Amino acid sequence: MVASAGIIYVVTIVLYSLSVFGYFIDFLQNNRRVNRFAFWLLSIVWVLQTAFFIIRALQYDRMPVITPFEGLFFYAWLLVTLSLVINWFFRVDFLVFFTNVVGFVMMSFSLFTPDGDVPNGLNDLLISELLVVHVSLIMLSYAAFTIAVVFSVLYMLQHHLLKRKQWGKRLLRLENLPKMERLSFLMTTIGVPCMLLGFILGFVWASIQLQELPWLDAKVIGSELVLIVYSVYLYLWAVKHRRGYNMALLNLAGFLLVLINYFLSGELTDFHFWYF
Repeated sequence: MVASAGIIYVVTIVLYSLSVFGYFIDFLQNNRRVNRFAFWLLSIVWVLQTAFFIIRALQYDRMPVITPFEGLFFYAWLLVTLSLVINWFFRVDFLVFFTNVVGFVMMSFSLFTPDGDVPNGLNDLLISELLVVHVSLIMLSYAAFTIAVVFSVLYMLQHHLLKRKQWGKRLLRLENLPKMERLSFLMTTIGVPCMLLGFILGFVWASIQLQELPWLDAKVIGSELVLIVYSVYLYLWAVKHRRGYNMALLNLAGFLLVLINYFLSGELTDFHFWYF
């Protein structure tokens, strides 16, 4: 089972890279045939990712989302899933390309993280339904924020093309600006509650398992900042009715905080000690 999982993982990485490369060619040359080929490759990638996920769950007899390797893999799987589903219902050109550039980068990062199981000494502490739900919600919020920022980037791209009057096939394949804004807002609206619930469940788990609340942990503070920025974004959109380029920039700033929180604050965390 371990050998088959390793083969699936390697094949997935190769096909994922070919799919992203195909979408990149389509972005540059507006090649619909390459776009369809890249889509089918990405569909195969999703099937292989799902198979790998199931095999690992059976291998370790738990939901495989706890370790750094599993977290990055689960995040990449969520991005592939959401991009395919959203593209099916809304048909937004270039959404899949930009989203899966991020997904492929994250899955590539997983190559440099330990791919083993949770350390034996931490099994009783970490293997709990509450922690699994906490991590799953946080990763789902990260995926939603990623889709939101992709819509914001597409908005900014179209804004620049219109401002410079660069008419062409690429501009025609982009959706109208208000639709990009609405979809970015929708994904942010999904991401904030998921992150808030995950945040609360993390504190509940800490109070039960560790008998302490890690208020001053770097990752906790980073998560609070992420929630504040995205909450301000939702407030400005829903209450103040702000729209336009600056709102797209605010969404981008929020996602940059997400990346900083995931990678940089992890080096300073004591509460998430099993992550690194």
